[in-house]
Amino acid sequence: MLKQRVITGLILLAILLPTLLAEAAWPFALLTLVFISAAGWEWSRLNEAPGARAWLLGAAVAGACVYVAHAFHLPLWGNVAQGVTPHVHAAGHALVGFIAPAEVWLGSTLLWVVGGALALRWGPTHWLQVPQGVRRLLGLALLVLAWMALVESRAQGLNYLLSVFCLVWGADIGAYFGGRAFGKHKLAPSISPGKSWEGVAAGMVAVLLLSAGWLVVDQQWAVDSPSLYSRLQWGLGVPGMVLALLALAGLSVVGDLFESLIKRQAGAKDSSQLLPGHGGVLDRIDALLPVLPVSLALMTLCHG
Repeated sequence: MLKQRVITGLILLAILLPTLLAEAAWPFALLTLVFISAAGWEWSRLNEAPGARAWLLGAAVAGACVYVAHAFHLPLWGNVAQGVTPHVHAAGHALVGFIAPAEVWLGSTLLWVVGGALALRWGPTHWLQVPQGVRRLLGLALLVLAWMALVESRAQGLNYLLSVFCLVWGADIGAYFGGRAFGKHKLAPSISPGKSWEGVAAGMVAVLLLSAGWLVVDQQWAVDSPSLYSRLQWGLGVPGMVLALLALAGLSVVGDLFESLIKRQAGAKDSSQLLPGHGGVLDRIDALLPVLPVSLALMTLCHG
């Protein structure tokens, strides 16, 4: 299993890395469009709509992504930074310039905070009672919003995008080792019995340590763009940055638990077997689904 995971990971890295380094926007946009469409296919299968209906949702996700990209002028074909409106912070540093309206990201935040709380509270007993069509539409909306945020985040710079990715990975790694070492109080035993409150706390600590190191890198190295951490520090100050990072780390757990809930209701261990040794696409991006749009929503607070 470990060998399979490593081989799959190396193949994915070999495919992803050139698209991240490309000056043109289309390789990254196209590759992520394929992955998010596959996630739509998985979502449908996990929600009692396999076969042709799953393929239809995957195609609907792809079509909706292309539509909103053109509607909001997200960079698909030109240079990565095409369409970004520059904004200079009072400290003299350029902050993220939005392509899509900020209301999109604020609405995504509301959806994840309120909807996530309701899903985790009532989902274990009521998720399958929600009409199948509503569940599929929800998946469509969440996946399209995540892809929009992914493309827009890439337009802000590679360092910025990697800092968001690493926040999620750092929280996950910290939670895993912290939970194994100190976990005593179960977080959501009916959804994911292995997760603990101590693990969540350890993940948050890992994110704060990661941010401290990344701030040093931003100051000392010639990076292509300021990271999420620098932008939060400039816009919100250190206390505001800490609160924002804790919120993002918490939301990464919400995304993970939400996908675990759906899999448990479907009686599935993995979202699919599209990625040998890793499960499915949703298994890899579940924590990113809320973090990507909400991190951009937090950027709206950094303008001033």
